[in-house]
Amino acid sequence: MDDVRLLGRAGEIASELRTAVERRIVGQQHIVDSLVTAMLANGHVLLVGVPGLAKTLIISTLAEALHLDFSRIQFTPDLMPTDITGTDVIEENKVTGERVFRFVQGPIFANIVLADEINRTPPKTQAALLEAMQEREVTAAGKTYSLAPPFFVLATQNPIEQEGTYPLPEAQLDRFMFDLRIGYPDREEEEKIAALTQEVQDVEVDPVVHGNEIVELQKLVRRIPAPPSLVGFAVRLARSTRPGGDEQAGVAKRYISWGAGPRASQYLVLGAKARAAFRGVPVPSMEDVRDIAPSILAHRIVINFDGEAEGLSTRDVVSELLRESRKWT
Repeated sequence: MDDVRLLGRAGEIASELRTAVERRIVGQQHIVDSLVTAMLANGHVLLVGVPGLAKTLIISTLAEALHLDFSRIQFTPDLMPTDITGTDVIEENKVTGERVFRFVQGPIFANIVLADEINRTPPKTQAALLEAMQEREVTAAGKTYSLAPPFFVLATQNPIEQEGTYPLPEAQLDRFMFDLRIGYPDREEEEKIAALTQEVQDVEVDPVVHGNEIVELQKLVRRIPAPPSLVGFAVRLARSTRPGGDEQAGVAKRYISWGAGPRASQYLVLGAKARAAFRGVPVPSMEDVRDIAPSILAHRIVINFDGEAEGLSTRDVVSELLRESRKWT
């Protein structure tokens, strides 16, 4: 299939995925679109929201629609790294009586891994995900095992009830392409949710796309050209978050103590190309960069004392930064 037809297919798949998820989920359109964008960009996603907002249901429904191997890991304080990656077990050869080690794969060996409440497990166990998320492989007992593509980690986190939790280290947060915040539904959506949940629900989701086609779409996203002006804008946007630099924004100087690294620049360009692909557009625009910037930059910057004193969140600062960026072009 040539790139033009593949680009058209990307738009069709995005529309079909939205329709499939909407059969079970009311609202949350932005979240679904962002998940599809991350999928095409081959990136991982952290979903943050209070209980009851269907974070887990959205991910499991999307996994069904993608027709991929799905694995759910419930993170708890007593979870061990080997509970995620797998472990060696001793087996005895019934013929020779010889005992040998055999590696039993853990739940990380799936196409879509749901890391549910990822911040409820200690850093040692959280670190078991780092190699898998970045290198797409797992090392156990000195041997390295590759993870079959496509591979996504979709993690959830509860922003309240922080007692007994372990904040994700900056190195791990940086592995997530998107940090998505799921908000409450509006009144109309909530009334629909309340009405639908009174009925017996057994909604089946038919597969929309298979793994090999997703891999082809990911390759297509890499081939989509990014105009030099867009690359320059994305790089400047990331660099503007770094206080003390030549390109720092005024809001960064006032409220940011630590800015986004180079991976933010890469994800801004790649995410814009993926967003263009699922819209069926051959070239990304500045607006594509601006649309995804809050979810890419907010978890990569650290607010200073002045920002905290004024009650600002990282997303407030990124919003101000984007308003400032309108003057650049």
